[in-house]
Amino acid sequence: MPRTVGQRSRRAGVGRARDWLIGLTLLIGLVIAVDHRVGLQALLAPWRSLSPGLLTVAFALTAVSYLMRGLRVYDYFGPLVAGRFTAVLRLSMLHNTANNLLPMRLGEVTFPWLMRRYFGHSFLASGASLLWIRLMDLHCLALAVILVLWLRLSGWWWPALGLLWMALVPLGLALRRRGWAALLPAGRLRHGLLFLLAAAPRDTRQLSRLYLWTLLSWGSKLLAFALILGHFVDAALWQRLAGVLGAELSSVLPFHGVAGAGSYEFTGMAAMVPLGVAVDAALAGSVNLHLFLLGSTLVLGASALLLPVGRARLGAEHNVSAEMAAQGGSAPRRPQGG
Repeated sequence: MPRTVGQRSRRAGVGRARDWLIGLTLLIGLVIAVDHRVGLQALLAPWRSLSPGLLTVAFALTAVSYLMRGLRVYDYFGPLVAGRFTAVLRLSMLHNTANNLLPMRLGEVTFPWLMRRYFGHSFLASGASLLWIRLMDLHCLALAVILVLWLRLSGWWWPALGLLWMALVPLGLALRRRGWAALLPAGRLRHGLLFLLAAAPRDTRQLSRLYLWTLLSWGSKLLAFALILGHFVDAALWQRLAGVLGAELSSVLPFHGVAGAGSYEFTGMAAMVPLGVAVDAALAGSVNLHLFLLGSTLVLGASALLLPVGRARLGAEHNVSAEMAAQGGSAPRRPQGG
């Protein structure tokens, strides 16, 4: 029996309340752990000796990461956003800010919402494009894991594995070109797959550029965070990179703390402690790294509000379903807006 609107609303309300409860529990757990294992004074003491030069370099690299993300979105959506890079950069920076500050990945909603507001682009089509962007992020993070393993256990097989992993990127595009989804029986599954495939990068050249922006974005961010973490934790580069990767991968967990508090630290610790970093050091380092992340987020997020949006284009919204219908249900062209 189908649920009524009221039942769905109550179910969603219960889910939101549960998410907030989990987020607050993680935050409280973090505060208790820090107070018991480290102490607030000892936690913050290393900030007094942090070199202004190191802080400046780390912040600049973080800002470069935001810029690369903006370039990726600008390249992805092509003609839809042409000539309005500042609006795209503002959108991307605000999206990252919301992701870092809002609980339970609610910040992801800001991307399609801002795409609709600034460019009149379909909410669902923007969400489908964001899915492909997130797949590139995850692929790049897996490549970073291979790099960490190579730094820890040198051997020719790690670069070979990295190359094989990179080969999956054009392979995915080749699978899209075969039009296999159009051979599926008509129905919701085929409709959904065609919708997602229509939002994929349109060709190898564009995909290569998008992945380059992804590599540069994550490379600058991981380097910045590893430098900061190195001030708080006496550990090798590969151990620090593992901690940063663990903390960043907290975003894929089914639960997430308020502004990432708790989940960010605990996953960072889970990556470092088994690799030989002391529990207290890993906890203090993860918390201070998170403080740097939040501080950078607030500064860059506020800076994004100074960027001009420009004028939205009327009638720019793209309806993928209409395009599919016009082609008789065959695999649709890659929409100009992603």
